[in-house]
Amino acid sequence: MKTIGMLGGMSWESTASYYKTINEGVRESLGGLHSAKIALCSVDFDEIEKLQHQGRWDDTANILADAARSVEAAGADFLVICTNTMHKVAGEVEAAISIPLVHIADATAEQLVADGVKSVGLLGTKFTMEQEFYKSRLAERYGIDVIIPTQDERDTVHAVIYSELCVGVINDESRESYIDVIHHLAERGAEAVILGCTEIALLVGQSHTRIPLYDTTKIHAAKAVDLSVSEL
Repeated sequence: MKTIGMLGGMSWESTASYYKTINEGVRESLGGLHSAKIALCSVDFDEIEKLQHQGRWDDTANILADAARSVEAAGADFLVICTNTMHKVAGEVEAAISIPLVHIADATAEQLVADGVKSVGLLGTKFTMEQEFYKSRLAERYGIDVIIPTQDERDTVHAVIYSELCVGVINDESRESYIDVIHHLAERGAEAVILGCTEIALLVGQSHTRIPLYDTTKIHAAKAVDLSVSEL
């Protein structure tokens, strides 16, 4: 079994979901008392969040690159960054290590392509929804058309992530707001919606809507499991 390297803590709420999902996947694949081999470095999200909103992405890249090197030194065979937004600096992190980086957008896009989805709505932080590092990867590498919420909807989605989900607050009113946004994306042509922030699945699941939802945490974790047990 390969050792999965994880950069977590962004936020730790979703990292806990990764840890649980990965271990459940390994147990399901191998049976018995098997659990995942994991090297995890969990950063302080307060520091990262402040730098994000100050636009100091180079500083966030340095923090994650240092963390990635420590994960590699701990014996990881490949790396997953347990957050969508911080894939903005995935290139810098990848350049700092010699092990492969498994990109969350690639794992998600591969599933969308397999399912024949060509137009998708994207929920996430404003950084993920508005900047090109995520949308362009889906469009240019996989030919997927990406639709983002309106400005007011993006403000709401972003605020709920940072003020509620990242601190473990689950609010029914916020869930209804998200469901409304999902339905508006579908009305605008989205065949499915990416839950493009690893905390969103804590609030919204497939049981809440008929629109197909792609939970990036589960998809990314499943990819890590497959790579970990692939040669067994």
